[in-house]
Amino acid sequence: MLSWANFLSQLFNGLALGALLALISSGLTIIYGTLGVLNLAHGAMFMLGGYAGFAAYQATGSFVLALLAGTLSVGLLGVVMERGIIRYFYGRPDEDQLLVTFGLSICFVEAIRLIFSSQSQTVQPPSALVGITNLGVMMYPTYRLGVVGICALALAALYVVLYRTRLGMIVRAGIEDPVMVDSLGIDVYRIFMVVFGIGAMAAGFAGIVNAPVVSLTPEVGETILVQTFVVVVIGGVGSFPGAILGGLIAGEIVSLTSMVNPGYAYVMLFAAMTLVLLVRPRGLMGAVGRN
Repeated sequence: MLSWANFLSQLFNGLALGALLALISSGLTIIYGTLGVLNLAHGAMFMLGGYAGFAAYQATGSFVLALLAGTLSVGLLGVVMERGIIRYFYGRPDEDQLLVTFGLSICFVEAIRLIFSSQSQTVQPPSALVGITNLGVMMYPTYRLGVVGICALALAALYVVLYRTRLGMIVRAGIEDPVMVDSLGIDVYRIFMVVFGIGAMAAGFAGIVNAPVVSLTPEVGETILVQTFVVVVIGGVGSFPGAILGGLIAGEIVSLTSMVNPGYAYVMLFAAMTLVLLVRPRGLMGAVGRN
């Protein structure tokens, strides 16, 4: 039975999911917007961040150290991937990039299954965010509120990097006109390495933030990858603000539709994506530099 409290609860659930999707999608859209690489391993990086954080949490009992471990380890993996494999596919056809990143994703999933098995794992939220918060009209899990705040801080940090630093200026210029950036004598391949690492870090950070909400399994990245691509399409490829807007829209669509009929949640999500493509093929805030 629908009620005002239930509606508000789902609204907050959508906000938490949307903030998480915005964070993951921001990493993916930065990578594609700058490098032109459609990274199908991004969902696996989300999963790896969760498991790296889980291992750190088991060893230390600290959620903060788990956040650092999940973020930095996946960021380092992203740099190694870019230097060792991805850089050789910049000039290759799109299908080659899709195949290599998809293959890497499979390797990551099977490696985690070998190490941790297929059983689900859980990470406890920090003690300060355990329990239920009284919001006046309803009771709501404290950690889900924390997810919104944590993701907002992470997105704010990404905003500062992209819009208030020289690196961010080069990245945004590279999205608009990579040939011009190269002609100015800037080592674009070093920038590519940094961008790929930042995008991977965003996915890894989101993976451990999500771990106390949804149990970790080797396949957890597959579902989130599909949602992330929808968010990027809705918001616009290469647009950081678009990733935030698209994530919030997608989160609310999935959550509010689930309140009525969970079976139609993803139907409505893809319907929204189709509508956006029909009205604005570049997405709501799509960058002009990428088609």
